[in-house]
Amino acid sequence: MLTGDMLRRSATRFPDKPAIVFRGPAGVRRVSYRQLDADADRLANALLALGLPRGATVSMLSRNLPEYGTVFFGVARSGLLQNNISVLYAPEELAWVLNKSRTQVLIFDAAFADKVAAIRAECPGIRHYLCIGDSADAPSLATFLETASAEPPAVQLDEREAFCMTYTGGTTGRPKGVLMNHRARAITAHTVVVEEHLTAEDVVGIVTPLFHVAALNIMFQPAVLIGATSVFVTPWSADAYLDAVEEEGITAAFMVPTQANALAIHPQLESRALASWTKLSFAGAPMPDWVQVELMRRLPGLRLTQIYGQSEMGVIAALPHTALPAKLGQVGRQPYNVDVAVLRSDGTRAAVGELGEVASRGDNLMMAYYDEPEQTTGFFRVGGGWGLSGDIGVMDADGYLTLVDRAKDMLISGGENVYPKEIENVLYELPQVAECAVFGIPDDKWGEVPAAYLQLKPGQALSEAEVVAQCEAKLARLKRPRLVKFVDGFPKTPIGKIQKNVLKEPYWEGRKKI
Repeated sequence: MLTGDMLRRSATRFPDKPAIVFRGPAGVRRVSYRQLDADADRLANALLALGLPRGATVSMLSRNLPEYGTVFFGVARSGLLQNNISVLYAPEELAWVLNKSRTQVLIFDAAFADKVAAIRAECPGIRHYLCIGDSADAPSLATFLETASAEPPAVQLDEREAFCMTYTGGTTGRPKGVLMNHRARAITAHTVVVEEHLTAEDVVGIVTPLFHVAALNIMFQPAVLIGATSVFVTPWSADAYLDAVEEEGITAAFMVPTQANALAIHPQLESRALASWTKLSFAGAPMPDWVQVELMRRLPGLRLTQIYGQSEMGVIAALPHTALPAKLGQVGRQPYNVDVAVLRSDGTRAAVGELGEVASRGDNLMMAYYDEPEQTTGFFRVGGGWGLSGDIGVMDADGYLTLVDRAKDMLISGGENVYPKEIENVLYELPQVAECAVFGIPDDKWGEVPAAYLQLKPGQALSEAEVVAQCEAKLARLKRPRLVKFVDGFPKTPIGKIQKNVLKEPYWEGRKKI
């Protein structure tokens, strides 16, 4: 299924229905399906009029604005390649990604005009700049679209043709461009609709960045596929989201654990008019069990669905609310339209209860890492059509998956494998802990040993001795943290993953491993 057809069909079915409700600092904007469909055609035709070669890269640097929908579906109809860029990049990182992706058109939010101005000289390949809003250095996107035709562009497309790219969060080294075709993203959209029970009557809260697959492909695209309304809450805050639920009747949302955490401890949660909100899905980083338990206690009408996936694979597992609390701590089982397995290093399937690397196979997989042939080969290295996630996991007899850790996060202490997530799970049993991160630091005797950083819930207290005692009571002695540090927060990717490489770097400076 072509991405542009998702919008076209919903615009035919629900022309006057709001496709996007934008709630920003300056007020509320509503964009109908008819308008979004026409604007997407205008953008596609205007880009084609520039004479760009087929497959040329159009990069998008923007907050969650209505124009993101125009660009996403417009580029998808043009035969060009849309590249979604993190707004958090420093100028040097931004220039690197723009050059690496061979960007020829940059569409940017006026809020980032200074950042774009800083990289112009470093990006000679960019032929056209378009600004969402006013900028002295670039024509506006609105002006660019004014004279373009709203008729469907005369472009023949194939669902297996590349149409979008997202750069991974870069928790280690430089980010990689994940190249996707229409079919792969359609598979994910259908997965989400089925697993999260979305319907055309839903009002979907978009509260994570659209430059990441979680918001763009795992909530917004499925919402458009079925003709639901999407509410962009820009910027996110717990209070802004609760206001949007009350005023727009939000029924469903996707959140990263940090956001769910903020709501779980919100003092006014029970007193707000939140009856419409019945569906919450989450992913992006491990969700502490206490957050799920607290949300279910405080909002008994809210159904939780954990999803697990990656930019490279889309959604490959889901844990429905009906599996709670029995399967609490697991990430779910494979959806109806993809294959998932836990594989040994030789590519054979691990037995029930045996550790291995989580892999997926099907039309949901990426085409390649853009211009990274060696890393692409590594992703597909076991053959058989399997793509490797880099996550260590175990499957139970019911087909439910438990993640043990990222393969790269495993540390070897005295010759023994130690998985930080196992230690983190024990630390989360302490009621004072809001978030934690365990990672390896160098040790002259053991090679490396665990260190634990903890952020406590507001008003809570905990001592280093209590942390160590908890681990000694629950785990083998070699797994107890040798360093305990209490912090006010963690460096994170836009999707909420703690950047352990940032935490580890000072300890490994000048050594081989970081």
